[in-house]
Amino acid sequence: MDTNNAAETPGKVALITGASAGIGRAVAISFLKAGYSVVLTARRGDALDETIRLSGMPADRALAHPCDITDAAAVAALFAACKARFGRLDVLFNNAGVSSPGGVMLEDISVAQWKACVDTNITGPFLCTQEAFRLMKAQQPRGGRIINNGSVSAYAPRPNSAPYAATKHAVSGLTRATSLDGRKYDIACGQIDIGNALTEMAVAMTRGVPQADGSVKIEPVMDVQHVADAVLHMASLPLSANVLFMTVMATAMPFVGRG
Repeated sequence: MDTNNAAETPGKVALITGASAGIGRAVAISFLKAGYSVVLTARRGDALDETIRLSGMPADRALAHPCDITDAAAVAALFAACKARFGRLDVLFNNAGVSSPGGVMLEDISVAQWKACVDTNITGPFLCTQEAFRLMKAQQPRGGRIINNGSVSAYAPRPNSAPYAATKHAVSGLTRATSLDGRKYDIACGQIDIGNALTEMAVAMTRGVPQADGSVKIEPVMDVQHVADAVLHMASLPLSANVLFMTVMATAMPFVGRG
């Protein structure tokens, strides 16, 4: 698939959360290069502007709209801005998320730390999904696609990661329910589970991270562009077809097997 061919998706509109860095930034740039008009959101507006600049694509096809996705009113305003600027929404990539507090054992995680993960990783995607439904079911042509960023951690958690693993497991439930409830509106929903994509947050893996047996080991990583290409592929399908779950991971990472 040629992700640089702008003729592939004329007139399509995508909204990407967490587009200020990492996976969200890579996906936003790839969608812009593929010809989408893109609404980019995250908490930091300056970083969103930088993502647009890095894409090298015309600024009139991008809208940077800072938003706290845990705030229902802010999320409603975000989707209203998308409709006002581009008239519709074809793809929502629920990507924004936070990790568990580093190095904190399960029994020492505070309620505030737990809620911070829950609010961002599952309440935020739910609020965005609600607004996407409202927009997608009313537009013409009707429908669209929602892609959730899950994680292999939902199935194989890392040590001391209960909030993150639990919320990513919940995302899988949201994906299945959204896929079912969206059928009547021609809304498809799928999920990408990502393992060891090299982003700013994953640099620690190249230096060594704790393993289930108590050791600390360097883990293989993959280029984040492979994730962006996979999300773009999921979005490129007709609404009559859907990738419900896709796992994209560094081939040799410690996920399949024991250890």
